[in-house]
Amino acid sequence: MSVTAPEGFVAAGLHAGIKKSRPDMALLATEDRQPVTCAAVFTQNKFSAPPVQLDRALLEASGGRAAAVVINSGNANAGTGAAGLADARAMGAATAQALGVGATDVLVCSTGIIGTPLPMDVILPAIPTLSANLSVEGGAKAAEGILTTDHVAKEVVVRGAGWTIGGMAKGCGMIAPNMATMLAFLTTDADVPLSTLQAMLKVASDATFNTLNVDGATSTNDTAMLFASGRKGAPSDIDGFGRAVEEACRQLTLKMAHDAEGMTRLAHLHVTGAANDAEARIAAKNIAENNLVKCSWYGADPYWGRLLAAAGSAGVALDVEKSFVSYGGIRVAQGGTNFAHDAQALTEHMLGQEFRIEVNLGSGDGEARVIGVDLGPGYIKENSVTS
Repeated sequence: MSVTAPEGFVAAGLHAGIKKSRPDMALLATEDRQPVTCAAVFTQNKFSAPPVQLDRALLEASGGRAAAVVINSGNANAGTGAAGLADARAMGAATAQALGVGATDVLVCSTGIIGTPLPMDVILPAIPTLSANLSVEGGAKAAEGILTTDHVAKEVVVRGAGWTIGGMAKGCGMIAPNMATMLAFLTTDADVPLSTLQAMLKVASDATFNTLNVDGATSTNDTAMLFASGRKGAPSDIDGFGRAVEEACRQLTLKMAHDAEGMTRLAHLHVTGAANDAEARIAAKNIAENNLVKCSWYGADPYWGRLLAAAGSAGVALDVEKSFVSYGGIRVAQGGTNFAHDAQALTEHMLGQEFRIEVNLGSGDGEARVIGVDLGPGYIKENSVTS
């Protein structure tokens, strides 16, 4: 019951028929059906889906308050134009009616294939059942209802001094460092002002969700929300609460990374020595998205030349003479050429499911971190079909 672990929240999930057999709808709501503080961050993709457009408008109009969010998987309701926006509104209105709340109090999220209208003939009839099944125990079913190509549900609970943070997320493909990189729904029973909650979610997302790069593709529907019921009052240590929000996001990020489409190995990439942090982020993104680099990760091959080649083509400052590359703390290249190292120790590090890489650009003090994954047959197979 991760997303319902904090006091004041209930959830449900079910199979409506959008997908052939797996759960494909979820509902998260306040227990008393009253609107609560809701912070949110959304995709930076300019080709954003109607649900994203709707939620942005609703939260702006309400001053960051909502009583529920209804989610469907299997269909992103993206590339669907005015009809898609009307369908998103209809989902929200039907949910509001079932809950007995105002239509402006219900947010809507969708995830799945792009360019296909929502099957409203199965979605709308399922909403009353979703509402009727809401419970504190329904968090697990909700976490299953939001999944697309994910293999497992992704849930988290972080407990603090008198308050709790819960969460669920989906995402294993079409993920790149741009807000928010997937669908994530967080809840807390702490009482935190919207401006503070929004800032915390943004900082946490930048430090966690935005470090995950599965394939360089920024989704049309990316959304992360954080609801605060306020049941437990204001945190005595607001900074500690902010760190807990980041920890919850970090745990969800790693769960998504380990469930990435076709993933067999995960790379913790640290770019250092950049002219500034912005250039470090550019270089890290270029490295993590490079198919040659990703293929070498699949083969557990410490092919440092591909890393520097990717960094060198990123359009950022690179002083080759001062640069170096390390795998698991073992330096393998310096000054743009091979560096003597313990080959056996390097092999042992690379054969693990997770490994660490540092690429120093030799140009300053800027740094950035990215979580990347390898590229193998599993990813290609998963993305060779649209349904």
